[in-house]
Amino acid sequence: MSGGCRLFTRWALMRRRAFTLIELLVVIAIIAVLIGLLMPAVQRVREAAARTQCRNHLKQLALGLYHHHDTLGTFPSAGWGYTWAPHPDRGSGPSQPGGWGYAVLPFIEQDNLYRLGAGTSGAALLAANACRLQTPLEIWHCPSRRSAQLYPVPRDFFYVMTPRLCATLDFSARTDYAINGGEVLMGIGPGPSSLAEGDSGSYPFPDWTRASGIAHTRSRLRIGMITDGASNTYLVGEKYLSRDYYDNGLSHGDDQGPYVSDDRDNIRWGATRTGDLPPRRDERGPDLNFSFGSAHQEGFHAAFVDGSVRTITYGIAPVMHRRLCNRSDGQVVTLD
Repeated sequence: MSGGCRLFTRWALMRRRAFTLIELLVVIAIIAVLIGLLMPAVQRVREAAARTQCRNHLKQLALGLYHHHDTLGTFPSAGWGYTWAPHPDRGSGPSQPGGWGYAVLPFIEQDNLYRLGAGTSGAALLAANACRLQTPLEIWHCPSRRSAQLYPVPRDFFYVMTPRLCATLDFSARTDYAINGGEVLMGIGPGPSSLAEGDSGSYPFPDWTRASGIAHTRSRLRIGMITDGASNTYLVGEKYLSRDYYDNGLSHGDDQGPYVSDDRDNIRWGATRTGDLPPRRDERGPDLNFSFGSAHQEGFHAAFVDGSVRTITYGIAPVMHRRLCNRSDGQVVTLD
């Protein structure tokens, strides 16, 4: 075969091996279709893993609250009011100005964070508390919503940390979980201006004798006071947060963190005095910062007093949701 023929044959083979533009476009289209088919499956797997992790966080918090009760005889108090941060030398109970999220720390393997600043005073205690408020933990977060990191504090919160000492923070930790404050929101407030005022009895703390949840201002709730049964009462659950406020701190129910005192950042309810607070799926729009809720599609997760973690659908009847928030109303609860 002549040289010219060999060159022509090689050129023809090269032409047959190359893709045409149409073939290339078809391959790209097939790949795009396959990716489109696979992505929902991948997202479903990721969401299933996130739900499992979220449930585990609530389980750990529930066990921590139970260990607190077994050790000290009561569930933790919700503190003194929304201007109060913890005091590491005041234990747990009515004399502790910090919130339930602080009191549970030793029982979720965070004893060092709990004791931070113990035995100090003045500027040293102030700095220790600032460090504590700026310590995010994974256990406080639902991975379907956001990660454990610092988030902005856009408002001027003057946390009373010691007598005559206070401070503001530009960033702080957050929580996606809230303890059960009861069927009806009774009211929240800033609390006294000093430890001395809080200890003296001169400050008019709210009358919580009708509170029906697990924690409230200066509460000392014992398991025997949950007369509706441990399997019929919320202990701690996911809180609602508008998608507009995930990372900017502009929600009044998400501008502080897990360790501070009695506020909607870490306590939620079943109703207000004017209407129901049904659980909601996170969406863009109103700052519904008294409600339970979640980023999950099916419903929000709640740990009950018996330690079980269940998914409560958003379609639950408001009256049933209210009953689950009330530890002692004597009403029948049906979740089937």
